[in-house]
Amino acid sequence: MTLADSTAPLRVALIDDHEIVRVGIAELLSREPMIDVVASVSTVTELFALDATPQLVVLDLRLADGSAPGDNVAALRAAGHDTLVLTGGDDPRLVRSAARAGVLGVIRKAAPASELIDSLLRAGSGETIATTDWAAALDADSELADAKLSDREREILALYASGEKAQSVAYKTGLSRDTVANYISRIRVKYANVGRPALTKVDLHRRAIEDGLMLE
Repeated sequence: MTLADSTAPLRVALIDDHEIVRVGIAELLSREPMIDVVASVSTVTELFALDATPQLVVLDLRLADGSAPGDNVAALRAAGHDTLVLTGGDDPRLVRSAARAGVLGVIRKAAPASELIDSLLRAGSGETIATTDWAAALDADSELADAKLSDREREILALYASGEKAQSVAYKTGLSRDTVANYISRIRVKYANVGRPALTKVDLHRRAIEDGLMLE
């Protein structure tokens, strides 16, 4: 994952098989000085054929080439591109597929322009965009394997994934920083063992959301 430089515009690529949608979104984003649309294509394959280096890809769930959302997100992540899904309200199964592949969030095409821009800028910094649509799809997902975290591990994950530093988690839990670090390592192993890897803090944030652990 490549985080956006706070002093430079966020480089965004649009993937949607409806040209009129891409043109409209590109026009909207052109008014935002902190966003630079570097590509506008109809498929993931077309994006890979370009000499473009987006930091964030805005991906439509359903593409005319018949590609699967999960496969598209996985391919984009493998190429180093974080992905935000923009959808008109597709089947929750497709949303779950994208979520399991590591998408940063799901935004509806009917969302206000200000919400879309805010979500893009937040996602460009690696933040997970936990909308109600995404949460509802994940809540209904029976395929999310239980990592069987202990109560203490769940507490530490909730704090750490909400943005606390390890030292801060240690202070709030009465543990040493090294003990917190050991807990976090064990949490990563437990998620990896059930096929839900959490190699980064962003991944841990996603797992915490999926398992309903995030603090208000």
